[in-house]
Amino acid sequence: MSTRIDAVLFDLHQTLVDGGDAHRWVDLAWAHLGRHGPVALRDGVPIADLAAWLDDVWQHAAVIDSHGERDLDGDAHRQVFLDTAASAPGVDAELAAALYATLPDALTAYDDAEPVLAALRGNGVRTAVLSNIGFDVRPLLERSGLSALLDTVVLSFEVGVKKPDPAIFQLTLDRLEVPPEAALMVGDSWRDDGGAAALGVRTLVLPRTRGPIHGLDAVRRLVGT
Repeated sequence: MSTRIDAVLFDLHQTLVDGGDAHRWVDLAWAHLGRHGPVALRDGVPIADLAAWLDDVWQHAAVIDSHGERDLDGDAHRQVFLDTAASAPGVDAELAAALYATLPDALTAYDDAEPVLAALRGNGVRTAVLSNIGFDVRPLLERSGLSALLDTVVLSFEVGVKKPDPAIFQLTLDRLEVPPEAALMVGDSWRDDGGAAALGVRTLVLPRTRGPIHGLDAVRRLVGT
């Protein structure tokens, strides 16, 4: 296998962008509804209880969508969220819809995402976002200053296949015009992102972290930039 890495494929959520502060997410949803004043959740539930629940929202969603089929269809993604949120503490249907509408706004790029992508681009390394997701993240990438540093964006709901299926990795490699042995996959899930290894793509798994720095400098060391 060649030791040269000509392209890096990045997962998005918990890799380039953080889920953000759940309290802020609730505030965004509240403002989206045009409500003012202190947040008053249904049944007097403390906002801290809802924030803690939202931190693990996709783990809760697995109860009704254990195979992640929501990531193959935008409408299904929204419906799974709304059905899951029906069991969230203090959330009514209106707030659930507002939480989904503001989900992209609640996500924030890690502080080390932009400099690492910029360093890769400056050294001629091609880059992609490869995400299992049910909505368009391009506005988020644009807002975060990452869009101009990426060569392609591959979203499962747009291409009809999701990680760990080798087909979605191969599709991304084809767009980047690199062979598997010249690529690196970076993600947070050995189950999903580890699927790249089936094609011979070297894979780096960075578990979920707290705080603004995610440890993406490890990518630069592996690539040699």
